[in-house]
Amino acid sequence: MELVKQMLSGKTLSLAKLISLVEAGGKEVPQIMKLIYPYIGKAYRIGVTGPPGAGKSTLVDKLTALLRAQGSEVGIIAVDPTSPFTGGAVLGDRIRMQQHYLDEGVFIRSMATRGSLGGLPETAAEVTKLLDASGKDFILVETVGVGQTELDIIKNADTVIVTLAPGFGDAIQTMKAGLFEIADIFAVNKADLPSANNLIADLQAMLLLRSGQNWWNVPVIRIEAVNDVGIEELYQQIEKHRQALIETGRLSQQRQQQLRDEFIEIIERKVTRDLKTLI
Repeated sequence: MELVKQMLSGKTLSLAKLISLVEAGGKEVPQIMKLIYPYIGKAYRIGVTGPPGAGKSTLVDKLTALLRAQGSEVGIIAVDPTSPFTGGAVLGDRIRMQQHYLDEGVFIRSMATRGSLGGLPETAAEVTKLLDASGKDFILVETVGVGQTELDIIKNADTVIVTLAPGFGDAIQTMKAGLFEIADIFAVNKADLPSANNLIADLQAMLLLRSGQNWWNVPVIRIEAVNDVGIEELYQQIEKHRQALIETGRLSQQRQQQLRDEFIEIIERKVTRDLKTLI
């Protein structure tokens, strides 16, 4: 397919067109995935999730700036709620990343959830692979603001950052059902607020009670994303987690499990679509 060849040669427009084809779910998608398969697996995927208003977009923006300063190419998947009127994404959060739009080393794709309940659209995995094959060094996946059960991010990331902020209700209530278990790193944003200390203390107390994992101690990082405070320390923890995954062999195991889960989901989606056409 000519579009794939053009994307592999560095054509950004071809990448955008391929993503649109994948999002539309056309018959050519399996062929696209087959052609790019030899070129995937090089990018490191960082998931950024957390409740609405915690500062995920600002964190992604600052982390992107840091990665670009190091010379890395970055792909960003930014997920927004689906508009009930147009069916598209409400793109207000993208304003925070406008400094990167003219940077050729950054590719930003906004995606709508389109009815998906997992915090990410169904095609997020395929879009991530396209960004990977296009030569990006890092892929940042920012979920729609999630609650306790929207946890698809663990299927699309190597390191998951759960972003929290003080003043958004009881942190224990927010964490009780799922976000706590998927976090590889906690980033407490707006750490200059007085109530941030209580949130950090609560998280650290909960982590002390956590059992069954001795290869990685989940850190709690203070950040002030809007002021670019703590971003360097956060990146250092991402790299430490990456190294721990590689040294223990968990990175390859994790990615293999994600591929299995993705295969099952693709089959389920196809069966669902076929059934809908028959009913």
